[in-house]
Amino acid sequence: MSSSLVKMAILFASLLIMFMFPRSNAQLSATFYDSTCSNVSSVVRGVVERAAQNDVRIGAKLIRLHFHDCFVDGCDGSLLLDDADGIESEKSAAPNNGSVDGFEVVDEIKTALENVCPGVVSCADILAISSQISVSLAGGPTWQVQLGRRDSRTANRAGVTGALPNALETLQQITEKFNNVGLDSTDLVALSGAHTFGRARCAAFSHRLYDFNGSGNPDPSLDTTYLETLRQTCPQGGSNDNTLTNLDRSSPDGFDNDYFTNLQNNQGLLQTDQELKSEDDTADIVERFADSQSDFFDSFVQSMINMGNIRPLTGNDGEIRLDCKRVN
Repeated sequence: MSSSLVKMAILFASLLIMFMFPRSNAQLSATFYDSTCSNVSSVVRGVVERAAQNDVRIGAKLIRLHFHDCFVDGCDGSLLLDDADGIESEKSAAPNNGSVDGFEVVDEIKTALENVCPGVVSCADILAISSQISVSLAGGPTWQVQLGRRDSRTANRAGVTGALPNALETLQQITEKFNNVGLDSTDLVALSGAHTFGRARCAAFSHRLYDFNGSGNPDPSLDTTYLETLRQTCPQGGSNDNTLTNLDRSSPDGFDNDYFTNLQNNQGLLQTDQELKSEDDTADIVERFADSQSDFFDSFVQSMINMGNIRPLTGNDGEIRLDCKRVN
């Protein structure tokens, strides 16, 4: 191939990537705040540690906020915005309403940072930092968070349903949504491993217990002993829809690889959890993570970095919000 054709091919590939993922992450750096807010991590950690004393679920809530933020137009803090003139909040969209929480802790973190580094740390970065700290505090891995995101000046309520995976979707549908933001099957399985801590409402999985896909029978992939345990928690009829159940029955508040061992034993709580075992490529990754916690931790760290790189606003784009709930 001639050099001119090679250059044309490279140019075309570059333009394609820019079209698919137009925001640049080139300015993200683990040292971004070293000269402007060097104690940012310790400030965030202090607030998260205090919050965890009153709410054992706060770590899972914070990482969920980061996930739900990044999948809708990138990691730009848009999920945190309240309704306002010209803004329809993503919080009230169906996949988020009643499903995401922890906003008050984000506000506490922002207030603490504004007291020491006013106008410096973005709300989008707060979500990334607090996620890493939450995982670490629960016994999981630590990593250098890439920083330098800026906050959006708008939200995309209409785009939430199409972008976010939900507990009733098939593995194929979930995989497509991950692929749409540049994440692959390893990212899908590794990030699903965040369900090693946290809770889910009966409404998210009760369809598996009694009339799966209109069959009149429970989900055949669900361990029968576990099925009976779940039925006691979530009796038929929907009156217990808001009752909470551990996502990881083995170690519900610790960050480890028990989630994957549970899947091996057909004891995944959500349909989207257990379906990771339904296809060879994801099932192989589940087995690998069940066999090696260090392998899971290493992959989880890389996948969190990958997710945090989804179309961030950097440079002069967006703003640094003074209040995460509203634009400046």
